[in-house]
Amino acid sequence: MTVPLPVVFVHGLWLHSTSWQPWIDLFREEGYDPSAPGWPGDPDTVEEARQNPESVAGYGIDDVVEHYAALIETLPVRPVVIGHSFGGMIAQKLLGQDRAAAAVAIDAAHINGVLPLQLSALKATFPVFKNPANKRRSVSLTAEQFRFAFGNAIPEEESAALYERWTVPAPGKPLYEAASANFNPHSPAKVDTENSGRGPLLLISGGKDHTVPEVVTRATLKQYRHSEAVTDIINFPDRGHSLTIDGGWSEVARTVLTWLRKQAPEAGR
Repeated sequence: MTVPLPVVFVHGLWLHSTSWQPWIDLFREEGYDPSAPGWPGDPDTVEEARQNPESVAGYGIDDVVEHYAALIETLPVRPVVIGHSFGGMIAQKLLGQDRAAAAVAIDAAHINGVLPLQLSALKATFPVFKNPANKRRSVSLTAEQFRFAFGNAIPEEESAALYERWTVPAPGKPLYEAASANFNPHSPAKVDTENSGRGPLLLISGGKDHTVPEVVTRATLKQYRHSEAVTDIINFPDRGHSLTIDGGWSEVARTVLTWLRKQAPEAGR
């Protein structure tokens, strides 16, 4: 009997891991074995996370990578890792370390070497950078800040509903680490982009994303130019940073499934 291929979903800042539930349901229907573990310190529910904001404070990129690497060690085979935003960076790091069979990085945060820094990205992350002490703290978004950073490409009512349903406090440290990545040769945001023996990678961007503009994803693609491994890119021109949780999530998810079947036809149905 063939063991279903595990798929590990990794959320980014300000979204709870349960926001992946529609993806989990779809991937299970398609024959995969999906799960969405939280980051270190993440409570089990959105409500608990809001009541205990400092439970995630102080965790950085390396902490998150090690956390997921330990979880992967318990799986029967190397999984596909699918990450959104900072989860997309984590997915790339795990793939570069040969801990994943394949990876999908959706609107992934800056990795080391990516230079474009758009004004919209600065505004989206200002709630963290406005106070240097936030590097050691957790930070929450207001509904208005979420609207700009995540929900700018969807109706205002939908953005407000997503904010109420999924948003949680997030650690500030990963953003500070990513911001200084190009000044630190040992940055935790560094990814092994030259690994030619790794599994395939799909980069996905949203053309209207304020937090991770499309130019960032295309600059990320260029970082892989010295690797012979499969590295693909797909753009959704009318989508923003909420593309994994808003009303159009299934289009993105099914695009990922189609790509996965091409890379590993034996996986899933």
